Amino acid sequence: MAQPETSSAADTRMVALDNGLVIVVREDHSAPVVSAQAWAKTGSVHEGEWLGAGLSHILEHMLFKGTETRELGRIEQEVQEAGGYMNAYTSFDRTVYYIDAPNDGATVAIDILCDIMQNATLPEDELAKELDVIRREIDMGHDDPGRRASRRLFEVAYTTSPYRHTVIGYPDIFALLQRDDIVGYYRARYMPANMFFVVVGDVDAEVVIDQIGKAFADNKAKPQPPLLLPAEPRQTAAREVIEEDAIQLGHLHFSWHVPDVRHPDLPAIDVLATLLGSGRSSRLYQNVREKQALVNAADAWTYTPDSTGLFGMSAVVLGEKYQPARDAILSELDALREAPVGPEELSKVVKQFIAGTLGTRKTMEGQAQTLGDSWISVQDLDFADRYLEEVKRVTPADIQRVAREYTADNNRTHFALLPDGAAPKSKVATVQHSANPIEKHVLPNGLRLLLKEDRRLPFVQARGVFLGGVLAETSASNGINHCMSKLLVKGTVNRTGQQIAEQIESVGGHIDSFGGNNSFGINLEVMSEDWPLGLELFGDVILNPSFPSEAITRQQEVQLAAIRAMDDKLLHAAFREMRAKLFGETGYGLDSLGREASVSALDTDALAAYHHRLARPNNGVLAIFGDIKPSQVKADIEKALGLSAAGEDFGLPSVPSPGEGMQQVKLERDKEQAVVVVGYRGCTFDSPDRFALELISEACSDLGSRLYMRIREELGLAYYVGGQSQPGLLPGIFAFYAGTAGNEAERVETEMLDQVAKLREEGLADDELRRAKNKVIGQKKIARQDLGGLAMMTALDELYDLGYDASEKEEAAIQAVTPDEIRAAAQEYFRPSDCVVVIIQPPA
Repeated sequence: MAQPETSSAADTRMVALDNGLVIVVREDHSAPVVSAQAWAKTGSVHEGEWLGAGLSHILEHMLFKGTETRELGRIEQEVQEAGGYMNAYTSFDRTVYYIDAPNDGATVAIDILCDIMQNATLPEDELAKELDVIRREIDMGHDDPGRRASRRLFEVAYTTSPYRHTVIGYPDIFALLQRDDIVGYYRARYMPANMFFVVVGDVDAEVVIDQIGKAFADNKAKPQPPLLLPAEPRQTAAREVIEEDAIQLGHLHFSWHVPDVRHPDLPAIDVLATLLGSGRSSRLYQNVREKQALVNAADAWTYTPDSTGLFGMSAVVLGEKYQPARDAILSELDALREAPVGPEELSKVVKQFIAGTLGTRKTMEGQAQTLGDSWISVQDLDFADRYLEEVKRVTPADIQRVAREYTADNNRTHFALLPDGAAPKSKVATVQHSANPIEKHVLPNGLRLLLKEDRRLPFVQARGVFLGGVLAETSASNGINHCMSKLLVKGTVNRTGQQIAEQIESVGGHIDSFGGNNSFGINLEVMSEDWPLGLELFGDVILNPSFPSEAITRQQEVQLAAIRAMDDKLLHAAFREMRAKLFGETGYGLDSLGREASVSALDTDALAAYHHRLARPNNGVLAIFGDIKPSQVKADIEKALGLSAAGEDFGLPSVPSPGEGMQQVKLERDKEQAVVVVGYRGCTFDSPDRFALELISEACSDLGSRLYMRIREELGLAYYVGGQSQPGLLPGIFAFYAGTAGNEAERVETEMLDQVAKLREEGLADDELRRAKNKVIGQKKIARQDLGGLAMMTALDELYDLGYDASEKEEAAIQAVTPDEIRAAAQEYFRPSDCVVVIIQPPA
């Protein structure tokens, strides 16, 4: 059944099915042709934990390779028999499959697209062949200087956004993929609510909608977890990277960040790009290529997704002409900042832009592409037409304003790939990529200091971590660690919370605090030129928190609300009950949020005493990474924090004896779903079994895992299923969990315990273990690329007495884990007599 439809014009209809699938049909009987397109709202930026692997691009290669009813080669035969043509493409935010055919081939084209979007088999033999093809494509991209330079520009221009990563994938991450990872991504992302169809041409809209609706009739609505993409922070300084290679011509790019596609300034920015670099009458072509003969080719462009985009200028040059070409290109932009464009030139450019845009709609494919672009970008089928009307209203003043506003030097990124020896030698023209080893210093008061000079970007990342967490709490003080840590930045003896926020944000920096099961601490990020202020704030919140009563009251309200909300978060509530059964009212048996009574009783004296006991130099580690001079920072830290007195050593609580026999807890909640958690005591951070348990956790958690395939895919019992290893300073937990229908909890419990028994008896199969190793190692590599994350990782490793360089040794340790060690760990930790099962389900 379809939801109410909307239409943008008499010949265009949009219908949303109950399962979330959107169908857009435009009847155009001007030619006996149809273009059928299936759009998946997923691209390289949506690959989550496999970011940089190229999963979306792999599916683009594979979906025409066969379905459950069409064997390999049959799709191509049907398209040929219909006289049609099929293709697909992938970008950052979409993967599009399309078939253009004569009108009498419309039914076949639509049927094939409905089939591949739901029933692709991804045959193993063909997948192996296509992966080899893609490997060669990756190599070709590296060998092609133009493609390589374009990719590198995005890697330099974007620092946080996933748009910085290549669509096709990086070889090292790509090599870790297994078929189950690809199948899991297909099942997770190719769901009705994450797809839409666009059909344009000599068709009957009612017939098309009915055909697609029937094809998806059994594909019900599915839960789609939100996938939040990190926003690109404001660029604060110019970036410039120049590389050389054995190539013949140089490729140079300039780019500036611009707003997303919805912003009202985008039409003027598009006109600016057209004016500068579109066609032979453009300023770059006429002035830089023809008159000055400095470039072989030059253009200007915009890339405008639904988040921060780019305006840019690019050129191909001879190596010896790089510097004058660079200057000449920038001078053309300077001229538009200084003087408005004349009305005749602007009129020409606007008409040029409109003609170019409308020209893409000459074919059914072009019309479908325009409708698809409008829908995926802003969910407005008329957006492209309205955009052209805005372009017509652009004035010379608009052009000058956007040129001045968005192309400032501190928003500029420059990347050039030049022939060997062509980079300027008279001055340093490349970003300094020096990244030195970590230095460790121990101050006289016991404070451990980790320093790493990394000048790739002008930022300083500071992390201060201290032992604490629930291990420092009792049942009477439960929740104090979380409350205290949140209040560190809410006021000191020298500043109010508002003053802290205003001072750090005035320089584009950031400071926050955290508390966990084993520790608490402070995170700080500032530009290197603002490090003196950053250090002053960093030291103030660590040494001098005031715990003002108003802030305490507000934090108690927030924390109490979160505690009450746990009853609505069934999985969290089940884990809380499981930990309490495993450890009692001590250590990891306590929830970090605390209890209503203990949190309500907190006051300034209690929080100050807790802070005074734990925020001591001999109980902490500071990691300062980034654009620093280590010797100077060490002197700064000694002056700011080196004189504070040491305290008592942190003492771990005793571990209660495990319960006798399997313990079961069944609770009822007025909910539709149920959750099942099976928990065991886990290992410590320094245990030799840590990596074996981590690999078991990974092998039980991905979309191709034994738990997923058995409990969700074969039996259809669970919405989600997985495993989780949480080591600690004391033995932590290992848990298996699943979310299921209210009446299926007991069946899920039985299946889960059966799978755990098989783990004890058989361990992991070779392919499972290999896949888990690749996944864990790949994720650790990805995590280490962020300097702030690396600072936190090394600080915590040092705090937990693993050594600040522990993460560098993890890959070898993980690779060394054997099947026998996996089985031994499962037998040691997953004993039925030490098990706690928690089920939360609806009332009987």
